[in-house]
Amino acid sequence: MSTTHALPTIDQVTAALATVNDPEIKRPITDLGMVDTVEIENGGLVKVRILLTVAGCPLKDTINRDVTAAVTSLAGVTGIEIDLGVMTSEQRGTLHEQLRGGQAQREIPFAQPGSLTKVFAIASGKGGVGKSSVTVNLAIALAAAGRKVGVVDADIYGHSVPAMLGVADSRPTQVDDLIMPVPTASGVSVISVGMLKPKRDQVIAWRGPMLDRALVQMLSDVYWGDLDVLLLDLPPGTGDIAISLGQHLPGAEVVVVTTPQEAAAEVAERAGTMASMMHQRVVGVIENMSYLPCPHCTDEGKDHRLDVFGSGGGERVARTLSQRFGYDVPVLGSIPLDISLREGGDAGKPIVEADPTAPAAAALTAIADRLDGRGRGLAGMQLGLTPSNKF
Repeated sequence: MSTTHALPTIDQVTAALATVNDPEIKRPITDLGMVDTVEIENGGLVKVRILLTVAGCPLKDTINRDVTAAVTSLAGVTGIEIDLGVMTSEQRGTLHEQLRGGQAQREIPFAQPGSLTKVFAIASGKGGVGKSSVTVNLAIALAAAGRKVGVVDADIYGHSVPAMLGVADSRPTQVDDLIMPVPTASGVSVISVGMLKPKRDQVIAWRGPMLDRALVQMLSDVYWGDLDVLLLDLPPGTGDIAISLGQHLPGAEVVVVTTPQEAAAEVAERAGTMASMMHQRVVGVIENMSYLPCPHCTDEGKDHRLDVFGSGGGERVARTLSQRFGYDVPVLGSIPLDISLREGGDAGKPIVEADPTAPAAAALTAIADRLDGRGRGLAGMQLGLTPSNKF
């Protein structure tokens, strides 16, 4: 006597497909109109046609794998055939309008009054203080804590964030004029001018208006989705990008990165002052390369620190900015020199992910926890009030 298993229904297969997210847009493929047809044959073979947003989608293998896993988990399914097609221009236009929320005009979502995304701009007075390393590791730590995190590599000339996240050779997918940020294995999404260049070694030589346009494009033309936190890795100094950021994202909160020596601390104070001039709140100071744990004393159980770059720079910057602004600007943390921090950046595996027990990783995770625990400040937020003339 043979036993026959009930076949799955179209609704069951569709429900299974609804659990599959597009890896770039991070929304169900059923909601995005990517599921074209579903057929179920008598033997339990399921045939699914999936429409990719663009031909040659770099993550089509991921979609194929996830769809296969979701459908074959249903009772009665004996196999699956997936046909990958491509959306027509009309279908892409519908998707584009859907992602834009029906708004044709480009706008920066994080600048809107109702935005719930915390925006932190990581700034420094000078280069070489490890600002990009700090940005990348904070992003990874926040993602590990369950937050949806995006990173904008706004260091136009010195864009190094993609390499540090292990996606230096990746290119964003474009749906008409809407750009998808590049996803990483850690869950962090990233966009960089370096990803938009035809060749990785191409030099960017832009002046003010082009720099402003590049920043706006990375904020408004990129589909970020619902982010909990957006980190911007700013170029060092007080130039065009810092000014543009203040104009386009007045609600962004600024974190100043410095190293302990006097020369770095002095210019870091200027970066913090620049943020205040743009009516942005400076929420804290991070002292990077703070000290070198003596390897000999550590082996003996002692806590001997070598102040390779001096000491007190972070405290000086925090104290000066607190006095200058009239509110508390704390030192968020001190990050020790750690060879694993440098190695992780070079290998595209940030230290908080590759070696979470390292002293530098622990310090960065603690700083991320402090930032994550901050309430959204009112600085720069529009209150939605309309003046009324009653006189």
